[in-house]
Amino acid sequence: MRSHVVVWIDHTEARVFHVEPETPGHPQPEPVDEATILSPRHLIHRHPKGQGEAREHPEDAAQFFREVARAVESAETLLIVGPASAKTEFVKYLDAHDRTLRAKVAGVETVDHPTDREMVAYARKYFKGSDRM
Repeated sequence: MRSHVVVWIDHTEARVFHVEPETPGHPQPEPVDEATILSPRHLIHRHPKGQGEAREHPEDAAQFFREVARAVESAETLLIVGPASAKTEFVKYLDAHDRTLRAKVAGVETVDHPTDREMVAYARKYFKGSDRM
């Protein structure tokens, strides 16, 4: 079973990576981008006399966070990263709805828009440091 999971999240999508712990003397297996979870599309409220504006349905964020939580529930250790406030909103969702998964969160970090390889390298470095503690 893979124990370390990193999720990069913003308000449009979440990318989930399972990262094997480093084992001295063994080559690292390539991690797999296990899932890309898309946020529900925002509804456009159209007014007959003017421009419409995007509005979130009240359940959109909860549905999105519920799907992300389902995708990472097998993690023993979870790192949550992202460029803006979605990462902290996800942690607040876990506080309210999934205390077991919340207890597995090792860290919440600000990370812009890395490539998959950069994300995995960041996670390995982060988990290597946290495994020593």
